[in-house]
Amino acid sequence: MRVDVLTEIVIDRPGAEVAAFAGDPTNAPRWYRAIDSVEWRTPGPLAVGSRLDFVARFLGRRLAYTYEVVELAPGERLVMRTAQGPFPMETTYTWEPVGAGRTRMTLRNRGEPTGFARVTAPMMAAAVRHANRQDLAALKRIVEAG
Repeated sequence: MRVDVLTEIVIDRPGAEVAAFAGDPTNAPRWYRAIDSVEWRTPGPLAVGSRLDFVARFLGRRLAYTYEVVELAPGERLVMRTAQGPFPMETTYTWEPVGAGRTRMTLRNRGEPTGFARVTAPMMAAAVRHANRQDLAALKRIVEAG
């Protein structure tokens, strides 16, 4: 069973500001509760082909994986993909203006769990959705506070 979770939030800051913060993977541990660390594998700045090592916790397990940037439209869209572990995943961020100084950010996680993780896919989707809502709320607080 495929997992495809889309969440969004409106942030009361200009898109360039939201994208600059959220689109910098090194900021991920500040707003993603489950991400412990991010290390560059390739030299910056962020570009298609950039690779980053993430260490996270999900459903009580430690996960280490490498994301590769597969699409980047600065200020508009960032797509990262990993093929590692029991849950190969693609993460997409998009930013769009929704009025003067406001930005809608969408966060989409999708993938095809393998092995035993396939059986737990419905629970995994619910957990991802819950975590994404909390993470986007944390992002909103941080970015709006300046």
